[in-house]
Amino acid sequence: MRWAVLLCLLITVGGLWGCEKLTSSFRRTPLPDMGPRLANSVKLTFDPSFTNLKMPYTDGCNSPHELNVGEEVESIMIDAAAQNFTAVTVTGGIAAPIQPDTEILVTLQRSVLKLWADNVYDRVPADMTLETLLTFKDAAGKDLGHQTVSIAHNQRLILEPTQRRCDYGNIGEFVHDAGIALSTQFIRAARTQLAATGGLPPAPAAASPTKLTPPIVSQPTQAQGTPSALSFKATVLDENSNLVFEGGERIRVRIDLVNGGEQELQGVTATLTGTASLLAQFPTTTLAVGRLQPSQSRSIEFAATLPQALQQQKAEIHVTISDSGTRTQPPPQTLALSIQSTGVNADDVDHIPAVATEFRQPHTYLISIGVGSYRDQQVPSRKFASVDAEMVSNYFQSLGGLPASNVRLLQDWKVLRPDIDEALLDWLPPHMNKDAVVIVYFAGLASVSSTGETFLVPYDGTATTTSHTYPLKNLEAALSRLKAKQTVFLFDGIVSRMGPESRTKTAPPQWNPTGSSTLHVIGISGLGQGLEDDQHRHGLFTYYLLRALRGEADTNRDGDVTLGETVTYLSQKVRWASKTHMNQEQRPLAVPAIRPTDPSAALILTKLAAILGTEAH
Repeated sequence: MRWAVLLCLLITVGGLWGCEKLTSSFRRTPLPDMGPRLANSVKLTFDPSFTNLKMPYTDGCNSPHELNVGEEVESIMIDAAAQNFTAVTVTGGIAAPIQPDTEILVTLQRSVLKLWADNVYDRVPADMTLETLLTFKDAAGKDLGHQTVSIAHNQRLILEPTQRRCDYGNIGEFVHDAGIALSTQFIRAARTQLAATGGLPPAPAAASPTKLTPPIVSQPTQAQGTPSALSFKATVLDENSNLVFEGGERIRVRIDLVNGGEQELQGVTATLTGTASLLAQFPTTTLAVGRLQPSQSRSIEFAATLPQALQQQKAEIHVTISDSGTRTQPPPQTLALSIQSTGVNADDVDHIPAVATEFRQPHTYLISIGVGSYRDQQVPSRKFASVDAEMVSNYFQSLGGLPASNVRLLQDWKVLRPDIDEALLDWLPPHMNKDAVVIVYFAGLASVSSTGETFLVPYDGTATTTSHTYPLKNLEAALSRLKAKQTVFLFDGIVSRMGPESRTKTAPPQWNPTGSSTLHVIGISGLGQGLEDDQHRHGLFTYYLLRALRGEADTNRDGDVTLGETVTYLSQKVRWASKTHMNQEQRPLAVPAIRPTDPSAALILTKLAAILGTEAH
């Protein structure tokens, strides 16, 4: 990579001269926006101690390896500088047409890589420390100052799902993320130093383009003055195509782009701005389109799920398209949305019951996870999974006596494997004691191998491979290590066969690995799709779970909703509703089966201030 980088050293506002930015195959954490680009022209000089940094480590089979850290981190620091200064050159590369006004020398001071033995199945905690000295000089070589920047990056390395399980599949991502962290500190230090020594102010921004009249579908327009070769049309679509945007509904912003000029466009990017509460629902508000050849067109989409509790309001999404050239950019287009209430009945489960103020469970903890849509659009979506996870967390806080600090809510793009690891392996253990109860709720997709091994699928996973999935055995191992009084796992969603369809018989899902002390309450038995209730806008299993928690499962009317009562209620209600209202049959199951005399059956989930009257179907 070092020689590849040296061929692409000269970077300006216009992009790269003579080559295209290199990327690696793993998922990259982007560089953060550090502010307006400064007008400085910077020369970077990397000491060989930094560039040639290799860090030894031992893989899962106790074989020694060397990790090439210096070249990767150097490349990221060059990219970071290119985003923050007008022009960047690197010593040893192509001569710059602009004389640099500042030189920054980067020297390695300290480096440490540590892989810890305390692992769970296929994960190994890893720590990387990098410390560098930055020396700043002006164009005449005069010292302007020195700054030390350092980072301590922590991540869990994951063994590749191969037969030998020796290598760490995400070790490249680990190095990249450490590089992002160090580059962020590097830019902050450089900006501070240049400001203190009279650095150049940001380059003047182009005049703001004229705002368009808000349509649902925006037509491509051209800016006044020099025409832009880039044009686009932005369209917003809702889930049922009735152009009524409701809480809990999935929406898409589609952008169709065309290069109408005679030159290739590079670094084309689409950005969304507008109503903050709406924009916060999108996993990202910036997408890289890349290059567009003359006359080439391309379409991209942003997707989000509106929160169930979003109030009726008018909202706007502004779509901006830019490229890395200096030509006039097309003006933004504005999409106007009218978000409506869902129209649920007053007695619906989305109206969270009043808090049971006298009931407190300070030793009960909930991790509530909902993945409604996946990064890979080929993965089956669950329309209401994200909302379901939020409602479950609300109910356990209002009726279950859980403080907000005892609840972790993970939704959609915030459900990556490291996010689940952090909750199970870092957040929970310090709180455990002999009275602790841990409840994990997961709404989304589970995948089953031919042997019956079950995997939960996070936002960046797929249903066909184990890449980025979360093995249920890892969840079980993490829960067993907590040594809690009781652990409960609740699942609502799709259970699919892993890999392509075949005639090979797949073993049934293994929800209760050998030696597990966790009670599993699963919304669907075997393979298949747990039904979704479009009328109430919830998974059918979760809809009745919420009704159970609010008191309808309290068959003895003592004001306590126990785990045993809840399992019985779900078994009856979900099967009845699926057959009566949907002409299908969905059977929840508890694994292992729970008996009235089991201690876990008496576990209190929620408590009501007043006993409810006769339940309604």
